[in-house]
Amino acid sequence: MTSFVSQSRLARGAYIAAGCVLVCLGVIGAFLPVMPTTVFLIGALACFARGSPRLESWLLNHPRFGPALQAWRAEGAIPARAKKVAVAMMAVSLMIVVAVSHSWIVPVIVGAVLVAVAAYVITRPLPR
Repeated sequence: MTSFVSQSRLARGAYIAAGCVLVCLGVIGAFLPVMPTTVFLIGALACFARGSPRLESWLLNHPRFGPALQAWRAEGAIPARAKKVAVAMMAVSLMIVVAVSHSWIVPVIVGAVLVAVAAYVITRPLPR
């Protein structure tokens, strides 16, 4: 990882800005079934790790999101409840796409992507 001293202010600012946008998307995803939460927060954590140790620490120690992010960082693990919610929301999202789509190709493509993502999520280990 690049040290904070050698990074330009512009690069650090860009990482912080991207991390903030990803946190906002993650929070929105906590309330909307068609958007993920954890994926955006993992991205935010990666941005904050490169741009701001303070924001990285805040996210890792957040009472709601911190434990899942710590498990991901340490073990690549996803809690069982998060797996169930993620796969269920992917199914809901696919049903919405099927309901609003005017052609068959979009649901097929979205379905294929969601099946691949669901398989990845399901095969991640559980936290110790």
